[in-house]
Amino acid sequence: MKTLLVLLLLTFSISLQANVVIISHPDNTNQLTKVEIQRIYTGKSSSFANGDSVVPLNLSDADPARASFDDKALGRSSSQVKAYWSKLVFTGKGTPPQEVSSEQEMIKLVSSNPNILGYVSSGTDTTGVKVLLTLD
Repeated sequence: MKTLLVLLLLTFSISLQANVVIISHPDNTNQLTKVEIQRIYTGKSSSFANGDSVVPLNLSDADPARASFDDKALGRSSSQVKAYWSKLVFTGKGTPPQEVSSEQEMIKLVSSNPNILGYVSSGTDTTGVKVLLTLD
Protein backbone atom coordinates (compact mmCIF):
# COMPACT_ATOMS: atom_id res chain seq x y z
CA MET A 1 0.00 0.00 0.00
CA LYS A 2 2.81 2.43 0.86
CA THR A 3 4.54 1.66 -2.43
CA LEU A 4 1.37 2.40 -4.38
CA LEU A 5 0.90 5.68 -2.52
CA VAL A 6 4.49 6.72 -3.21
CA LEU A 7 4.09 5.89 -6.91
CA LEU A 8 0.86 7.88 -7.12
CA LEU A 9 2.44 10.88 -5.41
CA LEU A 10 5.48 10.71 -7.68
CA THR A 11 3.30 10.55 -10.78
CA PHE A 12 1.21 13.47 -9.54
CA SER A 13 4.25 15.63 -8.76
CA ILE A 14 5.77 14.94 -12.18
CA SER A 15 2.54 15.89 -13.93
CA LEU A 16 2.47 19.18 -12.02
CA GLN A 17 5.52 20.38 -13.90
CA ALA A 18 3.99 21.82 -17.03
CA ASN A 19 5.65 21.92 -20.40
CA VAL A 20 7.04 25.29 -21.39
CA VAL A 21 7.35 26.92 -24.79
CA ILE A 22 10.12 29.28 -25.82
CA ILE A 23 8.67 32.37 -27.50
CA SER A 24 9.98 35.20 -29.63
CA HIS A 25 8.68 38.11 -31.67
CA PRO A 26 6.89 36.95 -34.87
CA ASP A 27 9.48 38.76 -37.03
CA ASN A 28 12.40 36.97 -35.38
CA THR A 29 13.70 34.45 -37.94
CA ASN A 30 16.15 32.69 -35.63
CA GLN A 31 15.73 29.07 -34.65
CA LEU A 32 17.09 27.95 -31.29
CA THR A 33 18.23 24.65 -29.89
CA LYS A 34 18.05 23.72 -26.24
CA VAL A 35 21.82 24.21 -25.97
CA GLU A 36 21.54 27.75 -27.38
CA ILE A 37 18.75 28.53 -24.91
CA GLN A 38 20.96 27.28 -22.06
CA ARG A 39 23.81 29.51 -23.26
CA ILE A 40 21.53 32.56 -23.46
CA TYR A 41 19.88 32.00 -20.07
CA THR A 42 23.19 31.36 -18.32
CA GLY A 43 24.81 34.50 -19.72
CA LYS A 44 27.26 32.63 -21.94
CA SER A 45 25.74 34.05 -25.13
CA SER A 46 24.24 37.47 -25.74
CA SER A 47 23.20 37.16 -29.36
CA PHE A 48 21.15 35.07 -31.74
CA ALA A 49 22.88 33.04 -34.46
CA ASN A 50 22.37 35.87 -36.96
CA GLY A 51 24.31 38.28 -34.71
CA ASP A 52 21.33 40.23 -33.35
CA SER A 53 21.49 40.84 -29.63
CA VAL A 54 19.16 38.82 -27.44
CA VAL A 55 17.43 39.96 -24.27
CA PRO A 56 16.22 36.95 -22.26
CA LEU A 57 13.36 37.40 -19.81
CA ASN A 58 12.50 35.19 -16.84
CA LEU A 59 9.24 34.73 -15.03
CA SER A 60 9.32 35.45 -11.30
CA ASP A 61 10.41 32.75 -8.86
CA ALA A 62 6.80 32.41 -7.69
CA ASP A 63 5.53 31.35 -11.12
CA PRO A 64 5.36 27.53 -11.53
CA ALA A 65 6.46 27.82 -15.17
CA ARG A 66 9.79 29.22 -13.93
CA ALA A 67 10.61 26.00 -12.08
CA SER A 68 9.64 23.98 -15.16
CA PHE A 69 11.82 26.17 -17.37
CA ASP A 70 14.81 25.94 -15.02
CA ASP A 71 14.48 22.17 -14.96
CA LYS A 72 13.65 21.48 -18.62
CA ALA A 73 15.68 24.17 -20.36
CA LEU A 74 18.63 24.60 -18.03
CA GLY A 75 18.75 21.16 -16.44
CA ARG A 76 18.97 22.66 -12.96
CA SER A 77 16.65 23.27 -10.05
CA SER A 78 15.54 26.83 -9.38
CA SER A 79 17.79 26.95 -6.31
CA GLN A 80 20.78 25.83 -8.40
CA VAL A 81 20.04 28.53 -10.98
CA LYS A 82 19.73 31.14 -8.22
CA ALA A 83 23.08 30.03 -6.72
CA TYR A 84 24.71 30.15 -10.17
CA TRP A 85 23.58 33.74 -10.75
CA SER A 86 24.43 34.81 -7.20
CA LYS A 87 28.02 33.74 -7.78
CA LEU A 88 28.26 35.56 -11.12
CA VAL A 89 26.71 38.74 -9.73
CA PHE A 90 28.97 38.65 -6.66
CA THR A 91 32.09 38.31 -8.80
CA GLY A 92 30.90 40.93 -11.28
CA LYS A 93 30.84 38.45 -14.15
CA GLY A 94 27.18 38.56 -15.08
CA THR A 95 23.67 39.83 -14.66
CA PRO A 96 20.69 37.46 -14.60
CA PRO A 97 17.82 37.87 -17.03
CA GLN A 98 15.27 40.51 -16.07
CA GLU A 99 12.18 39.09 -14.38
CA VAL A 100 8.58 39.78 -15.34
CA SER A 101 5.63 39.26 -13.04
CA SER A 102 3.30 37.21 -15.27
CA GLU A 103 3.01 35.22 -18.47
CA GLN A 104 0.77 37.97 -19.88
CA GLU A 105 3.51 40.54 -19.29
CA MET A 106 6.03 38.14 -20.87
CA ILE A 107 3.91 37.84 -24.02
CA LYS A 108 3.34 41.60 -24.17
CA LEU A 109 7.07 42.38 -23.95
CA VAL A 110 8.16 39.62 -26.35
CA SER A 111 5.55 40.71 -28.91
CA SER A 112 6.88 44.28 -28.76
CA ASN A 113 10.58 43.64 -29.47
CA PRO A 114 12.27 41.18 -31.89
CA ASN A 115 15.32 40.90 -29.60
CA ILE A 116 13.43 39.68 -26.54
CA LEU A 117 13.29 35.96 -25.81
CA GLY A 118 10.92 34.46 -23.27
CA TYR A 119 8.91 31.44 -22.26
CA VAL A 120 5.45 30.58 -20.97
CA SER A 121 3.66 27.39 -19.95
CA SER A 122 2.43 25.43 -22.95
CA GLY A 123 -1.25 26.04 -22.21
CA THR A 124 -0.90 29.81 -22.42
CA ASP A 125 -2.43 31.74 -25.33
CA THR A 126 0.55 32.68 -27.48
CA THR A 127 -1.29 34.98 -29.87
CA GLY A 128 1.07 37.75 -30.96
CA VAL A 129 4.29 35.78 -30.48
CA LYS A 130 6.05 32.93 -32.25
CA VAL A 131 6.67 29.60 -30.53
CA LEU A 132 10.26 28.55 -31.23
CA LEU A 133 10.52 25.38 -29.19
CA THR A 134 8.49 23.24 -26.82
CA LEU A 135 10.31 21.75 -23.85
CA ASP A 136 8.67 18.72 -22.29
